Amino acid sequence: MFYGEASGLKMGKATRDAFGRALEELGKDRTDVVVVDADVGNSTRTEWFAKAFPERSFNIGIAESNLVGIAGGLAASGKTPVIASFACFLLCNAYDQIRMSVAFPELNVKLVGTHSGISIGEDGPSQMGIEDVALACSFPGMTVVVPADEPSTRAATAAMLDHRGPVYLRLGRPSVPIVYENGVEFRIGKANVVRDGKDVTIIANGLMVAVALDAATALEKEGVSARVVDMHTVKPIDVEAIRAAAEQTRGIVVAEEHAPFGGLGSVVAMAAAENGISTPMRFVNIGDRYAESGDPMGLLKKYGLTPEAVADACRSVLG
Repeated sequence: MFYGEASGLKMGKATRDAFGRALEELGKDRTDVVVVDADVGNSTRTEWFAKAFPERSFNIGIAESNLVGIAGGLAASGKTPVIASFACFLLCNAYDQIRMSVAFPELNVKLVGTHSGISIGEDGPSQMGIEDVALACSFPGMTVVVPADEPSTRAATAAMLDHRGPVYLRLGRPSVPIVYENGVEFRIGKANVVRDGKDVTIIANGLMVAVALDAATALEKEGVSARVVDMHTVKPIDVEAIRAAAEQTRGIVVAEEHAPFGGLGSVVAMAAAENGISTPMRFVNIGDRYAESGDPMGLLKKYGLTPEAVADACRSVLG
């Protein structure tokens, strides 16, 4: 299984699966919602919505730029379009169309990027979205959300549809542990403390939340108390959660399944600098490189997305 076992977490569904079921359920009452698919609905799980509501679903073929343009037109007509594709296909292939047809006119389009990060495994680097968070954050007015597990993804999907304005929701391919076994209080822009601690704070999102919890469990055996914060919203970032971490613990480690520049770590550091928040920081990410095709767990280990790497960063920040 993926990380989380050391923390006693149970395995749940992939976040893409949770999104698909949540969208299907929400579609019953949200008749304004339409889904536009670029012929990958069986992978992004929008096919479940399409089967339930065929009159509100459109497959336009493998053409991500056209996908975005159609969504912009639907939003301008009063609909709430949800468009989904692999994270790299959507953000990299159709960047200019998102800029001009969604972000610039501030239209109510919901962009969903699945198969993000290196944990898609054998599909290889051509299909690994490792720059997508940075690209999404670069659009003025774009909200960027990266949920950690099945329950939070369901909540994030509902929050995304309720939010007025463009949203990017980042999802993964593999099954991941359930962080919120007892339910989740999800608010866009408001981080969740999933484990309290007084010595160091680990800020993470996506599957790295479970990794962070395992790191905190390991550190506890050494007498180190680690707080784990699920920073599910990268933009707008929760500045007060960062401030609390700096004031109440001795340092911050940011862990993400993303390239090092422009992602969660960059946003946390910028928010700290802008708001006069001073504390030592370390960053765990895939490094300034592309990955390769391979077993998902093997890739996470090779590129340093492990509890051991996060725990080492915590030890470093504590000196």
